[in-house]
Amino acid sequence: MAQKVILVDDLDHSEGDDVARREFPLLNRTFAIDLCDENHKRLNEALAFVEEVLENAREVKQASRAKKAADASPRLRGHTLTDVREWAREQGLEVPARGKMPDEILERFVAAHPDAAPEEASEEASTHDAESDISG
Repeated sequence: MAQKVILVDDLDHSEGDDVARREFPLLNRTFAIDLCDENHKRLNEALAFVEEVLENAREVKQASRAKKAADASPRLRGHTLTDVREWAREQGLEVPARGKMPDEILERFVAAHPDAAPEEASEEASTHDAESDISG
């Protein structure tokens, strides 16, 4: 049994013998669309205009997006700034909702959580203690 395929124009939804699948390149990609002759002519005119514009345009590099700041301060070990904010609020301290954490808050958090001290500070403290032991 024979079947009849009726193509419909993807732009104006018209049917007709002149509707056909049309392929066209754009921006290093190939697209396909079903168009009647009239809409195919309009597409070609639009593509010619775009080509003319691109010949006269210059490419611009996209500005790189700012990277999201990490939620952990290099001055803390095993804790995040979110942890510091929660702790500070529990202590009744005012802290910014985001952004740089004041040094005083970080120092108070580390004093209350010795495990949060960064390794460098811990090493400096032990070196300092060792020097005190030697000289004392």
